Amino acid sequence: MTIRTILVDDESLAIQGLTLRLEPFADVEIIDTAQNGREAIRKIKTHKPDLVFLDIQMPGFDGFSVVQGLMDVEPPLFVFVTAYADHAIKAFEAQAMDYLLKPVDPQRLADALDRVRRRLSEKKAGEEAERLKEVLAEVAPEAAEQVSGDDSELVSSSRFEKLINIKDRGQIFRVDVDTIERIEAAGDYMCIYTADNSLILRETMKDLEKRLDPRVFQRVHRSWIVNLGLVRQVKPHTNGECFLVLESGADVKVSRSYRDVVARFVH
Repeated sequence: MTIRTILVDDESLAIQGLTLRLEPFADVEIIDTAQNGREAIRKIKTHKPDLVFLDIQMPGFDGFSVVQGLMDVEPPLFVFVTAYADHAIKAFEAQAMDYLLKPVDPQRLADALDRVRRRLSEKKAGEEAERLKEVLAEVAPEAAEQVSGDDSELVSSSRFEKLINIKDRGQIFRVDVDTIERIEAAGDYMCIYTADNSLILRETMKDLEKRLDPRVFQRVHRSWIVNLGLVRQVKPHTNGECFLVLESGADVKVSRSYRDVVARFVH
């Protein structure tokens, strides 16, 4: 898989330096460069690259303005490259794949490209599944209906988050979704619990649910979502309720409204 890439920086030497650092990566093809924000938007819309390395601090039209200017099209993946560490939080809030400080460290660059490859691979898998459904709808409508109804087999997981950026206590935490054990609602905030940490995410339960794979994460109470893969025991309680015992030893109550979730553990 070739990663079609555009480099954006108002300094020619910075573009040359990043070009040299990208040379060892055979799958990265630099298809164009841009030296200001407006030129970047035009070239991104024209070439539709997979990836853009984007400088933040540019005169007139900065990197965040470039991202904003692409909201009317399907945007590429972004890796921000800048000399200013104080932009890191805003970069992750803009859903950047990564944030690299100049001069770019080779290992950090390699790590960023690994994340890009995974995201592109997931996206391609999702697109292939959609194409399969379209073809089936034309040549075998009955099979297409069966596929559409089978969530466990062909619904692509690529549209669900693998990593969640959480801004908490003035820091950005990149949390692997698979490590999340349980999530508790607290108004417009979520308490995210992993095996070794608890973080506050400023988001509603409803919005967060859309980002998580329902085959893994299930609502078991109006205030709780659990990772089904980390459930170790089901303890019956009164009035048709019960508790799930998670890998960490934590208990989460399952209300009667969500008892169908428990049914999958009891045969």
